[in-house]
Amino acid sequence: MAPRIAIVYYSMYGHIGKIAEAEKSGIEAAGGKADVYQVKETLPEEVLSKMHAPGQSSSIPFITPDELEKYDAFLLGIPTRYGNFPTQWKAFWDQTGKQWQTGGYYGKYVGVFISTASQGGGQESTALAAMSTFTHHGMIYVPLGYATAFATLANLEEVRGGTPWGAGTFAGADGSRMPTEQELSLAKTQGESFYKAVSKVNFA
Repeated sequence: MAPRIAIVYYSMYGHIGKIAEAEKSGIEAAGGKADVYQVKETLPEEVLSKMHAPGQSSSIPFITPDELEKYDAFLLGIPTRYGNFPTQWKAFWDQTGKQWQTGGYYGKYVGVFISTASQGGGQESTALAAMSTFTHHGMIYVPLGYATAFATLANLEEVRGGTPWGAGTFAGADGSRMPTEQELSLAKTQGESFYKAVSKVNFA
């Protein structure tokens, strides 16, 4: 049975949303399917307006802890805040007490893709910080690694996000930099390799 995969992200300005689309295209290129969800905003509209945030897309459904439990594997899109989950993601995880107690996410596969403002913004530290949450839930982390993306990860000819921990992008200090073709290509590669890895598992 093919794995049921969810791509879940939070995106304030659209950077992570674009990476999520590339991840999905990679899963589809590998012969799989994925459902895309977003995490609910926690900031009030007046604050978002002052930040010139466009608001969340009405075409992407919101995830709930119970809905996520229906999937075998997840790819999570995280825009970092000080090298960690943003509040919106933390608010989601704080609602997963039932799954923590019952093992609702136990043994499920998870990967990450991350957006930071700059090269030193915490792409690796955010992935590392997420390991604590994954461990408490008993989830199995699937990194991007180097095997399928060595040429891109070793390429120093242009500035790009992404690490062996997962695909990524740099948004710029003012949020004006959108994902590059190389960053989107890396995300597609992650989607393909993630699907190939989890599809080896016999899901009942």
